[in-house]
Amino acid sequence: MNRQEHLEWCKKRALEYVDMGDMSQAFASMLSDLRKHPETENHPAMKMGAQMMFANLLTTSKEMREFINGFN
Repeated sequence: MNRQEHLEWCKKRALEYVDMGDMSQAFASMLSDLRKHPETENHPAMKMGAQMMFANLLTTSKEMREFINGFN
């Protein structure tokens, strides 16, 4: 699986949690899955996302969906 395919897989899985209303698990899923591919394992948005989570900036499904879909 190439980097882009892996990234789309990560997003799909995380968005399933968003659809269930579980923002914490959506974030955890995205980070966990990103770490499973050598080209995304140190994605710079992971640190930014953690800061956003702690600042309560990813609490709604809209916020989390935008964050997840923003990964490239």
